[in-house]
Amino acid sequence: MSMKFRTLALVSVAMLGLSGCAKSLDNQLDTQYVARDVSTLYSLAKQSADRGEWKRAALLFLEVERQHPYSIWARRAQLMGAFSHYMGKEYIESVGAAQRFLTVHPGNKDAPYATYIIAMSYYQQIEDIQRDQRISEQARDAFTTLVRRHPNTRYAADARLKLDLINDHLAGKEMEVGRFYQQQRNWLPATMRFRNVVDNYQTTSHAPEALHRLVESYLALGVPAEAQKTAAVLGANYPDSKWYERSYRLIQRHAPQS
Repeated sequence: MSMKFRTLALVSVAMLGLSGCAKSLDNQLDTQYVARDVSTLYSLAKQSADRGEWKRAALLFLEVERQHPYSIWARRAQLMGAFSHYMGKEYIESVGAAQRFLTVHPGNKDAPYATYIIAMSYYQQIEDIQRDQRISEQARDAFTTLVRRHPNTRYAADARLKLDLINDHLAGKEMEVGRFYQQQRNWLPATMRFRNVVDNYQTTSHAPEALHRLVESYLALGVPAEAQKTAAVLGANYPDSKWYERSYRLIQRHAPQS
């Protein structure tokens, strides 16, 4: 991960003093309702997070929010709860907690960080291109929202890098499906997949191959003029690509210039 959550200023909360009662409470493993003052409860949650006890920390931060909803600690606890869920790989819970924070505090200075937690929670769940890409699309949408709403933050800089990786991933999925249709000689749906890569993922590493596969598909569909136009685009943008070399040979063989 390019950005270390632990170093963020918003989680660098000074440790609060604990009473003797707090020390005994800290040894308890359950988080069942016990009325506690906010500083004690928040400190217990923070200590659990510092020890990497993420599930316990998340539950304790939730208790801060529940028992003291109108305190300044409640807002911090809400965000720290989302962070703790994220670190504990409870990504659904992390997204829910961060979204709740944004709903209650949309203009807060920590809104970019909450949006970043949501995006990263989706990003960490992205699987290989053999699987359904709904999570990839959710990650893309969340990072896009982050860049649009908070373009000058440190999180936006990382989001732009992640977006490049996600788009390349999604383009790879489109290419895989398009190749499958080609193998089945279903040229029209193959063309639609490759066209999508060219139109929507033209900055990815898959664009040259997508253009070449379009040349193949157009020739198979009996529209050599479209194949020639596509080969020309490929040659203009990727003249040294192996894909242009292959398309050039195909055009000379099947659709020579008159």
